[in-house]
Amino acid sequence: MAGLSLRNVKKSYGAVEVIDDLNLDIESGEFLVLVGPSGCGKSTLLRMIAGLEEITDGTISIGGRVVNELPAARRELSMVFQSYALYPHMSVRKNLAFGLTNLKMPKDEIEKRVADAAQILQIEPLLERRPRQLSGGQKQRVAIGRAIVREPKLFLFDEPLSNLDAELRVQMRVELASLYKRLGTTMIYVTHDQIEAMTMATRIVVLNKGIIEQVGTPFELYNRPRNLFVAGFIGSPKINMLKGKATHAGAGSEIALDDFGTVVPGALPTADETITVCVRPEHLSFGSDGPFTATGEISLVEYLGSEIYAHVRMASGQILVVHASGRAQLRMGETATVSFDPAFAHYFDAQGQRVESGDGAVQ
Repeated sequence: MAGLSLRNVKKSYGAVEVIDDLNLDIESGEFLVLVGPSGCGKSTLLRMIAGLEEITDGTISIGGRVVNELPAARRELSMVFQSYALYPHMSVRKNLAFGLTNLKMPKDEIEKRVADAAQILQIEPLLERRPRQLSGGQKQRVAIGRAIVREPKLFLFDEPLSNLDAELRVQMRVELASLYKRLGTTMIYVTHDQIEAMTMATRIVVLNKGIIEQVGTPFELYNRPRNLFVAGFIGSPKINMLKGKATHAGAGSEIALDDFGTVVPGALPTADETITVCVRPEHLSFGSDGPFTATGEISLVEYLGSEIYAHVRMASGQILVVHASGRAQLRMGETATVSFDPAFAHYFDAQGQRVESGDGAVQ
């Protein structure tokens, strides 16, 4: 195992800056996931760590050793790509052994490592098959096995599940999480799928336009997003965003919102400016239980079995997504009252930065 340190790392292609002065420490044995929208620089960052892309400036250290000038083959890491990149004319066994054979490793050691990897990934019955005889999930296991046999200090994964169907993605997420627990090796995983990030990571890095917006555990990012970008990116369905106007109210602030009226969230270190109140779908409810209520029309009902997500069009025209039990009787076109407690809301100032508050109460 090895930790990783990035210091003032930059990457640009001519005048186009992809990564901007990035600093990050990854602990030994950590499962770190890089997430962000397409084009945010997450795959470029992974390729720089791997040695497949040169860095424009800064330093990359693996296990305390600066590797800027070290070629990819000598960085003691393995990378699993989005494409399986298996040799079609070779059996699974030979695909797993190929890299070790090129390193001129003793034959008995190669056989041992291949057997160990096959056992870990449960692909022992597939060793004599060719890639064309494998399913997508089986091919991905072989690609991961090819990385395991090298016994690297770091595993790098670049969207390895994106070519799989929904059911296989869920299965492979479970298998990757189990693999991490068994091996305990440092893993860095790139994905645009936040569900993968939330379910597998020990920590998540949210990237946006080559800049780190926030680093934290899945719990921290979901419950205490640092800014409006993270609040909107983390969570599925997306968080509801209500625009309001904050004004002074004694020792605290009042926020006037369309549809819902005025809320006093407690002491906010901001006033007399635009503010965004964000509420997750599970913190909205139907009925008048919460102190903050408004009426709208149900425009869409997404039935998922155990739960429902209802889209409610408010008088202002804004659509709110509300979580409900799968037993709820909701129909499109019905008028519904929506409520929430402002104590469960997140507040962001005009610059999109988080502002704190105490328990809220509607005025």
